[in-house]
Amino acid sequence: MAVTATLAEAVEAGIGDGDSLAMEGFTHLIPHAAAHEVIRQGRRDLTLIRMTPDVIYDQLIGAGCASKLVFSWGGNPGVGSLHRLRDAVEHDWPTPLAIEEHSHAGMVNRYVAGASGLPFAVLRGYSGTDLAEVTDSIAPLTCPFTGERLTAVSALNPDVTVIHAQRADRAGNVQLWGIIGAQKEAALAAKRTIVTVEEVVDELPPHPGSILLPHWVVDWVCEVPGGAAPSYAAGYTERENDFYQAWDAISRDRVAFAEWIDANVKGQP
Repeated sequence: MAVTATLAEAVEAGIGDGDSLAMEGFTHLIPHAAAHEVIRQGRRDLTLIRMTPDVIYDQLIGAGCASKLVFSWGGNPGVGSLHRLRDAVEHDWPTPLAIEEHSHAGMVNRYVAGASGLPFAVLRGYSGTDLAEVTDSIAPLTCPFTGERLTAVSALNPDVTVIHAQRADRAGNVQLWGIIGAQKEAALAAKRTIVTVEEVVDELPPHPGSILLPHWVVDWVCEVPGGAAPSYAAGYTERENDFYQAWDAISRDRVAFAEWIDANVKGQP
């Protein structure tokens, strides 16, 4: 059974320096509150894993929490670049950042392999790119049955996966719906899983299109209303579009970024 805990307790117990950390959510249900707690607790040397690193990882990278990023696309959606990510890659500020780049399909297949207990996944992909030449987790493969040239990608098994969801019951079963990315696969692939939710309820009523993560997949459940903001949780909160636009200016400048983190993350409970 999952443990019900405060977010601070779950991060302290579940995420350590040097861990590989996946924080998944695709436009929707992005676990911003959990990322802020990681920054507050001063985690360092993390390998950050995410299909679409956006503002949440820009903040973690700019705060000096990361030494590597494993990803398939990075940007401030609808706005432009992630300036803290670019500063780390181009100028080693605040610390050097190694990158490992994949396609969306490659990342999903890596999570699926990890969740399935397999060492790698096979897909038709990466053809025409040079990623296999610079990325150790991508390798060409010949099908032993048809002779077709395919691509293998190594499994992803994060030390910790963190996701946000709409609801959990008191046993730790988690329910999420709406735009779903790779949350299920990332949770099943991880060694430890932290889930923040909008609310903890006595029972989980059926909801069209919902996914249920059973309690044995989840290590910690934390009730954090609004924990996805400035992203959103369908049925509970709306996306704060103005914030994403404002972030472009904030993140361009190191001093402005540090002041924002001090005021809005480190200065919060």
